[in-house]
Amino acid sequence: MLEMHLDEENYSYSLVEKQFNIVHEDDAIAVFKEHKNQEEKIFIAYFEKEDNQWEWKQTRGSKWDSPVKWSSMNDEPYIYSGAINDYSIAEVYAGDERATIIDVEDEKRYWFAISPVKDVKVKIVKTGGTEEIIEETNHEELDSKQYFEEI
Repeated sequence: MLEMHLDEENYSYSLVEKQFNIVHEDDAIAVFKEHKNQEEKIFIAYFEKEDNQWEWKQTRGSKWDSPVKWSSMNDEPYIYSGAINDYSIAEVYAGDERATIIDVEDEKRYWFAISPVKDVKVKIVKTGGTEEIIEETNHEELDSKQYFEEI
């Protein structure tokens, strides 16, 4: 990964989580933080092993405190993910699939769920048991921040 950014200044990344044999044997996910120009983003990448070599298949990323609350990968496996900094969120579901929630640092957490179904609803469950469907983008927050940046 660093090879892709060799000539860039103010760039670094750190691996947060990796898991193997996620959907089938010889696949993996990696969750990593990227620091670039004083800004931090978090990504999830999906890999498959082909001919004894890991091939990077697809990636999704998030910014902390973004109006984009979650995203999903466009191809199978459908991996839903998002950054959260609300400790009242106890569980996250993408359709029927319960997400893995990772404590990243301080109050920053990241979740991902792998679903066999494309275009599912994302739901959070708070510590008191309250459930809420979360839209992919918070349009009120989007309008107030004038958020037009690509991840």
